[in-house]
Amino acid sequence: MEHRPDIQGPPAGCPAHGNTQLYGSQFGADPDGHYAYLRSLGPSAPVDVAPGVEVELVTSYEAAKWILQNPATFVRDSRRWNALKEGRIPQDSPALPMMGYRPNALFSDGAAHGRLREAVTDSLAHISSLQLGRQTRQSADYLISRFSSDRLGEAELMAEYAQPLPLLVFSDLFGCPPEIGDRVITGITGIFAGTVGADEVLGEALAELIALKHRRPGDDVTTRLMQHSAQLTDEEVLHQLVTLLSGGTAPLTGAIGTASALMIGEDWQADRPVEDAVTQVLWNYAPIANYAGHYPTQDVELGGRVLRANNPVLISFAAANTDPQLAEHREQLSAKAHLAFGAGPHACPAKDPALTIAVAAVESLLNRLPDVEARVPLKDLNWVPAPWSRVLVELPVRFTPRTVTPTPASTPAPQATASAPADADTTRRTSSAAAAKPKPGLWSKFLAWTRGE
Repeated sequence: MEHRPDIQGPPAGCPAHGNTQLYGSQFGADPDGHYAYLRSLGPSAPVDVAPGVEVELVTSYEAAKWILQNPATFVRDSRRWNALKEGRIPQDSPALPMMGYRPNALFSDGAAHGRLREAVTDSLAHISSLQLGRQTRQSADYLISRFSSDRLGEAELMAEYAQPLPLLVFSDLFGCPPEIGDRVITGITGIFAGTVGADEVLGEALAELIALKHRRPGDDVTTRLMQHSAQLTDEEVLHQLVTLLSGGTAPLTGAIGTASALMIGEDWQADRPVEDAVTQVLWNYAPIANYAGHYPTQDVELGGRVLRANNPVLISFAAANTDPQLAEHREQLSAKAHLAFGAGPHACPAKDPALTIAVAAVESLLNRLPDVEARVPLKDLNWVPAPWSRVLVELPVRFTPRTVTPTPASTPAPQATASAPADADTTRRTSSAAAAKPKPGLWSKFLAWTRGE
C-alpha cells in the first residue's frame, strides 16, 4: 500500500457522523461551511455527490496537487469504478453523466490520453484570441439587447446573460449552422438542468454536425478535430465536443456570473481591472468546484485514511484553493498557482480561451451598462445545489434602460447557409420537415440579430 507523507490526518476525537451531502439546498446555501467541516476530518473525507453515490473528496491543496500530478497511481478511467461495476449506482443517478466513462481525453490514461489530448489542444490552438474576444463581445451585445431596454431597468443576469453567453460562443467555435446550434444549446442546457432526454438531444445534434462537416468542412474546432493526424473516429470527435461543451459552459457561466457580482458589488474598488475579479473567482469561487474523478490503482494511505483501489477520488478545487494551510503563504505564490484549471497531465487545455471569454463578457456588461449594480449582495446569494460547479442561482441587477444594437464590423461569417449545396438526403429531409419546422432557438435568433433582421 502506498503512503502519502507529510499530510496530517483528522484531529483526535473528531468522528464523522455519516457522509456529508454535496448536493441539495443546504449545500447550495453554504458550500464554504461544508468544505470547512470536511477539512476538519483531514485532507480527504467521504461524501455523497448524489443519492447512493459515495466518493472520497480531497480538500487539501497539497494532497490535491499530489494526486493530480501522480497519474501512475491515480488514473482517470471510470470503468474501474467498483460500485458501478457491482451495480450499486442507480442507473438514473445524476452523477453518471458527469462521472460515467466516455471515450475522451478526460477519462483516458497513458498513450490513449496523449493521442486524444493532442487532437484537442492542436484544434484549440488555432483559435484567434482577437476573434474570440470579438465574438464574445458580439454575443454579449445581443444578450444585453434582450433586456437592456426594459422600462424597469432590471434583469436577472445568470439566466439572461451568464448562462447563454458561453453557449453562443461555443456554437460559433464548433461551426454550428442555426438549426443544429439551437439543438446543441437545448441539449447541453438540459443536461445541467437534469432534463430527461437532454443527453440524446445533444448527441444527435453533434452527430449531425459531424456528418455535415464531412460534406462541407469549415474553419472550426469540429473540422480540425476530424482532420487531425490522430485520426479520431466520429464517436471520438463527438465525445471530445461533449467534453468541451460540458467542461466549458458551466464553469464559464460561474466565472462570468461571480466576477460580475464582485465588480458591481459595494466592496469592489472601482479602479481594479476585470482580470483581478476573474483571478479572485478562480481562487475563492472555483467554477469547477468538485470534479476530476481519479481511481487509485492500489490502496493508498492519505492522512490516516485509506483510499481503496478503484473507488472514486474527487478533487475539491473549491476547497483546495481556499485551504487555510495555503492562506499563510498564498501572497507569495503566483496568481496562477490556483487549481481552478487543474494540474498535471489532465490540466484544462482551454485555459487561455476560457480567460478570454470570461474577461470579455464581464467587460462588455460593464461597458454597455455602466451604472449596473447588484440588487442583492454576493454574500446573500445562493449557489446551485449541485457538487460539480460553483454557479450562482440568481444575480438580480438594476441599471438605466438603454438600447444596444449589433456592431456590423464584428458580425461572424454565416455557418452552413441555405445557399450551400445540399445532398439528396438533406433535400428530402428538408422537404418532409418543412411543415413542422421548429421555432428558431437562441443561436438562430442571434445570427438573425447580427444580420439586422
